[in-house]
Amino acid sequence: MRELLSELRDWHTSGTPFALATVVAVRGSAPRAVGAAMAVRADGTVAGSVSGGCVESDVCEVAAEALTTGEPSLRTYGISDDDAFAVGLTCGGTIEVLVRPYVSEPDREGLRALVGLVTAGVPVAVATVVSPEASLGAGRVVLADRADGSLGDERLDAAVTDDARELLARGAMASHRYGAHGERRMRDVTVFVQTFAPAPRMLVFGAIDHAAATARIGSFLGYRVTVCDARPAFATRQRFPTADEVVCAWPHTYLESADVDARTVVCVLTHDPKFDVPLLAAALRTPASYIGVMGSRRTHADRIARLREAGVDEESLARLAAPVGLDLGARTPEETAVSIAAEIVRHRRGGTGRPLSELTGPIHHHTRQPDA
Repeated sequence: MRELLSELRDWHTSGTPFALATVVAVRGSAPRAVGAAMAVRADGTVAGSVSGGCVESDVCEVAAEALTTGEPSLRTYGISDDDAFAVGLTCGGTIEVLVRPYVSEPDREGLRALVGLVTAGVPVAVATVVSPEASLGAGRVVLADRADGSLGDERLDAAVTDDARELLARGAMASHRYGAHGERRMRDVTVFVQTFAPAPRMLVFGAIDHAAATARIGSFLGYRVTVCDARPAFATRQRFPTADEVVCAWPHTYLESADVDARTVVCVLTHDPKFDVPLLAAALRTPASYIGVMGSRRTHADRIARLREAGVDEESLARLAAPVGLDLGARTPEETAVSIAAEIVRHRRGGTGRPLSELTGPIHHHTRQPDA
């Protein structure tokens, strides 16, 4: 839903009724992951996507019906044995889509508040009943210090709140089954938990042309991008207009006080030992998921030797992606940024980095890390 925030804010402001369709389950190969969303206005205007085109037309019809009845609906879409191009997923997977209308003022106000929290970067989870049908669409909004709304039972609310906070801490989404009163070993109620953690961070060190291109593609991928360099003439807003933050500081000093978690990616583009060695020693003490380092093989061999002298162990050194990027034959800063981004996506999603035309089996991999 994050990509729909602008449209949802505008539609709220204008008082336009709409329905929101959300992928709540995926089985097999599917073009979009759980949490993918599409909003449909009463006049047929569409924003977002739930399948990349396979089932959108039918979802629009379901949305129109929901806007008329005021009732939510859960639809399952999968490949058709008789006609693979009928309404369904020709890729062979199955998705479940929850369609909820936002017509009444209480519903619209609740979603408006959620949009405000997500926009402000407040970690929040939304738990929604997707079965049984009698409780379909019942929701609970969970934050670190409070929860609002009810799924119909206090003990169920408590169990779901605990699980939602655990998922929120990991930035993950999932469906859980419970008994009617929150029992863990029963399957009467299925609840989909969608989390909205702040955007993951991309830390780019070295304010060079390659950094400008990397910052642009990092923003495109949904990262909150920080560019850091110790040289005042290079670390300027004018050089990095798309970055969320430009910092003039010694890289290792900045990193030691930065907020780094398991979704953070670090791109070290300085290839200068006086910056790289203390910076990488600090980076390898963080839980960052990806640490890419620019430089020739000779430069990297010298860098590794210096890091060993600084006391960095072999297990930590193995975390470094160096030379940074996939082998695309990149030459320009923009091509190099694509190469770096491709390696980050491969690391995050678990791909091979090989041409799909050379492979067999599922195109879509199970996600290694939670979405941005």
